[in-house]
Amino acid sequence: MTTTGFDPMWAALAPIGRDGATGGYRRFAWTRTDHDLREWFAGECADRGLALTEDRAGNQWAWWGNPDTTPGIVMGSHLDSVPDGGAFDGPLGVVSALATVDALRAAGVTPSRPVGVVNFVDEEGARFGIACAGSRIITGALSADRARGLTDADGITMAEAWRAAGRDPLGLGPDEEALRRVHAFVELHVEQGRALALEPDGSAPGDRSDATRAVAIGTDIWPHGRWRIEIPGEANHAGTTRLEDRRDAMLGLATIVQQARSYAAELGCVATVGKVRVEPGGVNAIPSHVTAWLDARGPAERAVRATVAGVLGAADELGGTHEEESWTPTTRFDAGLVSRLTGTLPDAPLLGTGAGHDAGILATHGIPTAMLFVRNPTGVSHSPAEFAEPEDCHRGVAALTAVVTELCTSDHRDLGTRTEDLDA
Repeated sequence: MTTTGFDPMWAALAPIGRDGATGGYRRFAWTRTDHDLREWFAGECADRGLALTEDRAGNQWAWWGNPDTTPGIVMGSHLDSVPDGGAFDGPLGVVSALATVDALRAAGVTPSRPVGVVNFVDEEGARFGIACAGSRIITGALSADRARGLTDADGITMAEAWRAAGRDPLGLGPDEEALRRVHAFVELHVEQGRALALEPDGSAPGDRSDATRAVAIGTDIWPHGRWRIEIPGEANHAGTTRLEDRRDAMLGLATIVQQARSYAAELGCVATVGKVRVEPGGVNAIPSHVTAWLDARGPAERAVRATVAGVLGAADELGGTHEEESWTPTTRFDAGLVSRLTGTLPDAPLLGTGAGHDAGILATHGIPTAMLFVRNPTGVSHSPAEFAEPEDCHRGVAALTAVVTELCTSDHRDLGTRTEDLDA
């Protein structure tokens, strides 16, 4: 199976932001690499005659048709990455969306609604620490003042990064005009687990050639959040201070990490301490302070909150402090839209996900939203080992094309209230 446009686009995008030593990607918001990615997207849109606009957070929207007259069906994802991330998380959705435009035109489809492709900026939050920043800003979930004040590891604020990129940070903010153009949004994404690669009962690896498990329909996003934990200690000499005289903040970190694993296992969640900052940071100095970031998520909000409470309680006992940096409750995708996708792709499994996405932010804002997931044979993500078979990528485009064809050529009275309001 081949898909018009997908393979050459994928090959052209592959080198941008790739680290030659690790094979991973370092595609961070408002950097030179990000500029190159945005230029690549703009060039692909221009080649297709799509009208390109930007909203007040810098997200790029490309349109086939006029969404100011009739709100459109939008697809897409993001192009940024986590540090040393994989090639598929985000870009698969953007490339597949552009390839879907090619497929629609090749099939002679005449949309009754505009068709859009979006590239959301700063979805991973790798530079400024807030995931889905681009979609959070335009929906108002992240205030403009807070966004401008966010800092990266070098102390550069988002406002300063915007200025360095030739932009006015005072223009950053909610953008209801851009959102009103979206009738419904479907985000295709690589699966960030291996449910599709296993047998339906999850017991063993399945047949990787089974086309019926190449693409799944997303049903919901698990509740998830991030917390910053400050652990105190006392700096001292690593070679001359007796063990019994030490107040080592790193031991406190060890307690936090162990408690996160213990509570998560007990309550059916996942919890990770994946980022730490140690002061003073010398090999021969006892740490005086550790800042740790906790990520917790799971299928049930109560269980996630209980997991976090247990970990933060341990921090309290250590004399530490903590702050919730983000929290997203359970996000259920629009029932009517999911039903439409199920009718179009009757063999596709239904799948919830523990990963956050821009689709979830739009869904929370009231836009009818759904997702498609492409099989990941190992389940590895946020790593250079992240992968999807070329054949499955093509199947993903075929599935997205079928879905968008159905959505852009028929009525949508079964979608959420926001869509009905737009039509009023």
